[in-house]
Amino acid sequence: MTEGLVSIITTIYQSGDFIAKAIESVIAQTYTDWEMIITDDCSTDDGPSIVERYAAQDPRIKLFRLSENGGPGAARNNSIQNAQGQYIAFLDSDDTWMPDKLELQIALMKEKGCGVVYSSYLTCDVDDNITGMVKCKSTIRYWRMVCDNAIGFLTMMFDRKVTGDAMLSTIRKRQDWGLNIELLHRCRIAYGIKKPLAVYRVRRGSVSRDKLALVKYNVAIYQNILHYSRIRAILTFIFVFMPFYIGKKVLNFISTLFTKKE
Repeated sequence: MTEGLVSIITTIYQSGDFIAKAIESVIAQTYTDWEMIITDDCSTDDGPSIVERYAAQDPRIKLFRLSENGGPGAARNNSIQNAQGQYIAFLDSDDTWMPDKLELQIALMKEKGCGVVYSSYLTCDVDDNITGMVKCKSTIRYWRMVCDNAIGFLTMMFDRKVTGDAMLSTIRKRQDWGLNIELLHRCRIAYGIKKPLAVYRVRRGSVSRDKLALVKYNVAIYQNILHYSRIRAILTFIFVFMPFYIGKKVLNFISTLFTKKE
C-alpha cells in the first residue's frame, strides 16, 4: 500500500462512447497522486483501445482484462486487487468528477480522521445536459445505510488504513450498496461534502435504472452482507427499506413543489 496514493476503480463494458470523458476528468484532478485501475469486462467495442491510448500517454492509467464477463462486482474487485493506493475511490466509465473532488475529500478525511467520505452529485443525460442534483447529508451512520443506500457510489472514497481492505459482492446488482454497508459497519460514520463533486450519467438500460428489478438484489444484500435469513431479509426490505425509500420520494416531491413556487 502506497501512502497518500488514490486508487481509482473503474470498469468498462461497451463504454467507448463515454470512457474518454471519465478519464479526462481524472487527469484534470488538482490532487495528482493517483492511479486509475481500469478493468475491461470483455467489451467488444472500442473502449479498451481508447483506454490503451490514454495509458500509453500517462503511466498512472492501467488497463486489465477479464477472461470472461463477470459483471460490475467482479470487474471492480479485479481493479481493487491490482490497486496500490491507501485510498480507494470509484468512478464508472460513463460518469465524471469535478477537478477538486479528490483534493477536497482527502482534506475532509484528514480533518475528521474518518474512513469514508462522499459528496453531493449532479445528474446528466447522454448529451451532458445537467438534469438535477442529488444533495447528500452531512453525516451518515451505519443503521441509516442499512435502511437506504444514501451514498452516491461515484462520490464515495475510503481509507484502507482506517477501514481495512474491502471487496464487493459479485452479485450482478446492488453490490455497491453492499460495500457501503460493510464499510459503515466497520467505521460507523461517514462524512459528506455538500458541494457536488461528481456527475452521474443517466442512460436508458443502465444496470441500476429499473428499480423494480432491483428488489431481489436488495434482499440478496441483506442476506449476503448482513447474513440475514431469507425471511428476515424480506421483512427488512418491506418494513425498513421501503418506508425510507417512499419517504425520501415524498420529501423530494414536496421540495420540488416549493422550489417551483419560489
